[in-house]
Amino acid sequence: MQASTGEAGTAPASPPARGHGSFTRWHRWWGLAFVAPWVIGFLLWYAIPMLASLWFSFTDFNLVSNEPTNFVGLANWGDAFTDPEVRSSAWVTIKFAVIALPVGLGVPLGLAYLLTARTLWARSLFRTLFYLPSIIPFVAAVLIIGGVLNGQTGWLNRFLSTFGISGPDWTNSTFWIYPSLVFIGLWGIGNLMIIYIAGINSVPGDLYDAARVDGATTFQMFRKVTLPLISPVTFYILIISLIGLFQYFLVPFVLKNGSGDPNGQTYFYNLYFYRVAFRLHEMGYASTLAWLLFIVALAVTAALFWSAKYWVHYEFTED
Repeated sequence: MQASTGEAGTAPASPPARGHGSFTRWHRWWGLAFVAPWVIGFLLWYAIPMLASLWFSFTDFNLVSNEPTNFVGLANWGDAFTDPEVRSSAWVTIKFAVIALPVGLGVPLGLAYLLTARTLWARSLFRTLFYLPSIIPFVAAVLIIGGVLNGQTGWLNRFLSTFGISGPDWTNSTFWIYPSLVFIGLWGIGNLMIIYIAGINSVPGDLYDAARVDGATTFQMFRKVTLPLISPVTFYILIISLIGLFQYFLVPFVLKNGSGDPNGQTYFYNLYFYRVAFRLHEMGYASTLAWLLFIVALAVTAALFWSAKYWVHYEFTED
């Protein structure tokens, strides 16, 4: 009787537990399976083409020539440093960046600050209206605004004429072309405005209350509280804005068909790169120009990250 009771009370044997190492390997393989599409895409469309272009920069590879490709060493790099069109197009890019970068940072910041005011009526409506232009294809936007800025038939000059003002030929004037390009660029600042709004809304309200108790004005609160606490957001926008300026191509290409008019003021570095690569088909020299731009952009970005420790303030820092 006791024996049968003992057999009945015995728990069924459980299957052998999977080892910890086997369990870890199983998860590792599944993880690799999920990231494999991205890794394959990165290798095929980024890493391998970049390495190939680096190799082409040391050759005289021509896209349409039947001549064999020859290794030329540093000849292309030497030509890039002595090419007057490289210097002139780089100077055009720098001049435009000096004007466009402060405007591209200041306008979305100002709009975000206004659209986070507690006393503003219909804030959500205004945010939507300012953001909507950014979802319109930029080529269409450039063509539309180019028509608005037309010196003879544009709406802007017609509007100014109602006040007796004779507007300039905006896109054909060497003086007004950069303000015109900056104005076109403001069409798509909705994304940056939304990022700034998120940053401003993350500032603790207690800090503003404390500043008011201390007698701080609205400008002082903006300068002493808002700006320091959204400096990480400003740093992020500064980085992506600089990278966008290094890639600036679409607007002058669509507006002026890549001609550089007026008087070479829109002949940006990327337009020269496009001409060498896809009109002259000198892919070896074009690869050198691309890598030269990449090195400069990397150096500027590294300098910004180094400077961040002096002006970017994080709420939480590691000890």
